[in-house]
Amino acid sequence: MSLPARYKFKTDPVAHPDAIVAGEKYRFTILSDGLLRYEWADDGVFEDRASTFAINRKQSVPDFYVWDRGHGIEVVTKRFHVVYDKKPFSGQGFSIHLKGPISNKWTYGSQAKNLGGTTRTLDTVNGRCNVGPGVLSTEGYAVLDDSKSMLFEKNGWISGRRPGNRVDGYIFLYGRDYKDAMRAYYSLSGSQPLLPRWAMGNWWSRYHRYNEKEYLDLMDHLDTDDVPMNVAVIDMDWHLVDDVPSKYGSPWTGYTWNKKFFPDPPAFLQDLKDRGMRTTLNVHPADGIRAFEDQYKEVAKFMGIDPKTERGVDFDCTDKQFMDAYFDIVHHEHEENGVDFWWIDWQQGDKSKIEGVDPLWVLNHFHFLDKGRGGSRPLILSRFGGPGSQRYQIGFSGDTIMTWDSLHFQPEFTATASNIGYGWWSHDIGGHMHGYKDDELTARWVQLGCWSPILRLHSSNNIFNTREPWAFLPEACAVMEDTLRLRHRLIPYLYTMNARAASEDEPLVQPMYWDYPNHDEAYTVPNQFKFGTELIVAPITSKRDSCTHLGAVKAWLPKGPRYVDIFSGIVYDGDRSLLLHRPLQGYPVLAPEGAIIPLDAAWRPENGSPNPTGFEVLLVVGADGFFNLVEDDGSGTHVSAGDFTMIADDGMEVDSGSENVKFSYTPITYKQSTGTITIGPTSPLDPSIPKNREWKVRLISHTLHRSSEIRCISLPSNSKKAKALSFTTQTVDNGTLLTIGSVPTSHSCIIELGSGPQLDVIDAPKKIWPIMSAANYGYDAKWDIWNTVNSRDSVRMRVSRLQNKGIQQEFLDAMLELLLADARYGDS
Repeated sequence: MSLPARYKFKTDPVAHPDAIVAGEKYRFTILSDGLLRYEWADDGVFEDRASTFAINRKQSVPDFYVWDRGHGIEVVTKRFHVVYDKKPFSGQGFSIHLKGPISNKWTYGSQAKNLGGTTRTLDTVNGRCNVGPGVLSTEGYAVLDDSKSMLFEKNGWISGRRPGNRVDGYIFLYGRDYKDAMRAYYSLSGSQPLLPRWAMGNWWSRYHRYNEKEYLDLMDHLDTDDVPMNVAVIDMDWHLVDDVPSKYGSPWTGYTWNKKFFPDPPAFLQDLKDRGMRTTLNVHPADGIRAFEDQYKEVAKFMGIDPKTERGVDFDCTDKQFMDAYFDIVHHEHEENGVDFWWIDWQQGDKSKIEGVDPLWVLNHFHFLDKGRGGSRPLILSRFGGPGSQRYQIGFSGDTIMTWDSLHFQPEFTATASNIGYGWWSHDIGGHMHGYKDDELTARWVQLGCWSPILRLHSSNNIFNTREPWAFLPEACAVMEDTLRLRHRLIPYLYTMNARAASEDEPLVQPMYWDYPNHDEAYTVPNQFKFGTELIVAPITSKRDSCTHLGAVKAWLPKGPRYVDIFSGIVYDGDRSLLLHRPLQGYPVLAPEGAIIPLDAAWRPENGSPNPTGFEVLLVVGADGFFNLVEDDGSGTHVSAGDFTMIADDGMEVDSGSENVKFSYTPITYKQSTGTITIGPTSPLDPSIPKNREWKVRLISHTLHRSSEIRCISLPSNSKKAKALSFTTQTVDNGTLLTIGSVPTSHSCIIELGSGPQLDVIDAPKKIWPIMSAANYGYDAKWDIWNTVNSRDSVRMRVSRLQNKGIQQEFLDAMLELLLADARYGDS
């Protein structure tokens, strides 16, 4: 009998012997030139089993040398120098000198100014909360204590730690080489798995007692309003709740469909599939399987309990027999009826019968592996369990309070989670409970959701608390619907970043200091983040000003190229801090010169997010750019670093090392000197990829003055016989839209714009006019201000005069942003 998939967990926990320096009671393992494991065991027995954090200790042995001075030892690598007295670890006897640009010293027991990681839950949080440590710090070192974590046996089962006085710690010593530190973390702890494409789209979730008709009518209403939806999340009322006799205890745990609400569950689940959706059910496993459940008799017999006794089958994550029944009898039956994956909610606490074995870890680990059986790509929605949780993808961050303070904390919370490798948070978009009705707050939260790893709308069971766009006033409704459509249009970009996260250990959302560790300004904008390779997002998380009707956010733009707001087309100089102002329908998403962002060309993409029939490529001219669009056929299992390789920077295809996933690549290249855009060909071709595709190119903030001189051709692979393509050009609010038409996916599409195209110089007064027109401000004062803004004086003179008029600060700041955005405006 073959071993169930949930016990097949690939690990390599025993370090190479050449990487070990050990004494009778201490052991050091040099895992890399910047990562050291240090252990102490009173009994001299050290731990070589995989832990929840450390599953791959067999790393390449770095260069190092050891001095044994009798009374102590020293270990030296390129990055650090250990001095240790061979005694029980202490601040006096164990220290490490960090080498390189940041020359600090760590002593045992001391803590650095950690840049933060994440936490298990945001339940009941209103605003900020403390987060656990990550593996990055401005002081160049960070400690991760692994002394009490759960372990995995060779047979795939779990165990606790040996008793006794033991220390099992890891110290990351990478200075401010943050990405190197994170690569070391992922190499030791495991990479983020590849998510299914459909998970990148919109999720509908609400704690509400839906019945089948109400739920399907809701999905049809969204469809009628052209709001795409990919995932149906059914909260706990899918199962029996009110009908559970009190003698059985809490109704939170349940596995039996409530037939009053869902008379034919398989048909209901099929109806959702027919609408292009996947379904997840909420489960609270804490109370086991009780006698009122449909599956109780089979589970009881399997566990050796006489069903006539109605004795409950207690939840016990340390009992392999129970876990087998939990999956093979209870969950598999629901999956066979159409449940796609599980939302593992939290009521079982963090203790079990075995010291150190956390039920959350057990559930996350085995649910994820079990869901991957038979070659399907696994997915779960659950809580963060601690370092190593990135292996189980999507985190449910918990029940936040609906306030501006909670919204304001969420971008920072998402970004710092990457410091502990956790890249796929799913927040309750809109907040969960209490709080207050505020259309602007909800709209801004949905906008943040668009630029979050997962967009899952959610709300509590308060009858007034919901997320249907039509439940809000027209302004907010339009913003929410447009944003939800945009999220689905972004999926080509998001899926490529998903593949990058799995193959290159680069989370979708990253703090600014990852790329700019030596720039102090990068640490002053904790809410601002990189969103994939091409974009910077500066979320608006506070109420708009009553005078200007604009929301504002402090931002920092790194030195180098100019940056363009992809929505408004406003061009900004880099190397500066500034305030960005946007109306409710705007959001600060900036791309540098040379950025390429592929979107689904459809205004309203399909539910389920199949590979698109057409693309719209956003291009920011001004510098060379390259983007390698990644798609697949939807098959495949757990894919992580080492399983496949992305396309190299030179555009050459590198063979996949995995039989589990079949990627297709479409390179998109832009050459600034000639103004040439080259798209495709797509390779390898696959039936899931349309044979022909429509292409559009949106030149952000670039006006084509001589469109008649543009050339557009199609070139088959391995051929020099080009075919001219017809195209149209259209001036749009944020630039120029080229519509090329249908091109075979086996061909290259080449667009020649002419040599050295540049970003437009924005007419600042023209952009300022609508702000002034809408502002709640005195008419005479506005006229005076406008005369200054629109004068022929130098920008410097206009700014000086405005600053001396006593203008309300928010109003003044909004005008100065535009006057000072692009230095070329003053020169034009």
